[in-house]
Amino acid sequence: MDYFVGDKEYFKGIGKIKFEGKESKNPLAFKVYDAKKKIAGKTMEEHLRFATAYWHSFCADGADPFGSSTMVHPFHNSDPMKQAMAKADAAFEFFTKLGTPYYCFHDIDVSVEGKSVSEYESNFKKITEILLERQKETGVKLLWNTANVFTHPRYMHGAATNPDFSVVARAAVQVKACLDANVRLGGENYVFWGGREGYMTLLNTDMKRERENLATFLTMARDYGRSIGFKGNFLIEPKPMEPTKHQYDYDAATTIAFIREFGLEDDFKCNIEANHATLAGHTFEHDLQVCSDNGMLGSVDANQGDAQNGWDTDEFPTNVYETTLAMLVIMRAGGLGHGGLNFDAKRRRGSIDNEDLFLSHIGGMDSFAFGLEVASKIIEERVLDDFITERYASFDSGLGKKFSQGAMDLCALAEHGRTVSIIEKSGKQEKLQNLLNSYILG
Repeated sequence: MDYFVGDKEYFKGIGKIKFEGKESKNPLAFKVYDAKKKIAGKTMEEHLRFATAYWHSFCADGADPFGSSTMVHPFHNSDPMKQAMAKADAAFEFFTKLGTPYYCFHDIDVSVEGKSVSEYESNFKKITEILLERQKETGVKLLWNTANVFTHPRYMHGAATNPDFSVVARAAVQVKACLDANVRLGGENYVFWGGREGYMTLLNTDMKRERENLATFLTMARDYGRSIGFKGNFLIEPKPMEPTKHQYDYDAATTIAFIREFGLEDDFKCNIEANHATLAGHTFEHDLQVCSDNGMLGSVDANQGDAQNGWDTDEFPTNVYETTLAMLVIMRAGGLGHGGLNFDAKRRRGSIDNEDLFLSHIGGMDSFAFGLEVASKIIEERVLDDFITERYASFDSGLGKKFSQGAMDLCALAEHGRTVSIIEKSGKQEKLQNLLNSYILG
């Protein structure tokens, strides 16, 4: 079987990436991720729902604030639309060789902006039909898409939160087109990443009006999406800063509060990114847990940051400690539903070989597969759950249960407090961390 589409192979010399197990020395093979292996009643593929990010994998060229591009993609073409078409063929070749069942994209990742609104819309529709053909040929599905309403200079002061109404309207052009494309491609979710939906200084900002305008825009997008048949979740992806000083979707808790404040909770959930959580001063599993506790866990951008860097480095996840803790939260929450693990991650600037794109994804997929296996075993053996249940047992009966049910007043609680005998108990943090390590180390 040929693992490429169209009439050209872009990633020559690389075949289907297979599972070969931990003893394998083949760098182009999975050591842990076995797509059809069953864990807790579902296959790894069903649990993890991996997706490749179009923007980092096929658009990023290694450039950074201190240097120009280092990478030349195999589909390069001087004609922008011809390159977009070739990029689609290369992308689906990559998806099928790697074995990621889903992909994600921004509108201008896959298409060409053009010089006018009509050219933008025409280009995007043409590419959408090509993507649809490739989906049918390969079976790869769209996890979610979104509109890039942050890169172009017109969005320097935001999109839905822009102080100029004409910019807000122009952003609607792209969001409408992206929702149309989503329904055409059978997308399972739709994401809003507010890349510039925040402020640099309050000296020139009406924060109340901007937040209200953002909510109005999201409500309109929700209503339009439902009117054309979109049945999935709308997702907001929190991020604390960068490029703005402060973004209105700072972290999971802030985003959930915003969703509820403006009555969007029936349609919106969160798309949590690991690196964004750490930039907000949290751990990855913290923001996942906040979403899980509130019934707002929609999907996940799977990456990691660098603890020594204060910006969004978007590294492929290789820290199995973090992936294990993340999968513990996700599995206890009942899984990702229609969401997935999207690799919003890029190979490093010096990793310029086409092979490196495969190697980076293989490492990320193995890391989350490892986390899945360990988390499943910990949950099955209840090594943490039993301890936590016992730690909070005083709220499960007697007056403690009455308190939890809201059936006491403060006077009754204080009266009980006058008679209690307190026995101080250890939280056993080190014991539990050692226990977790023992599962990770095997």
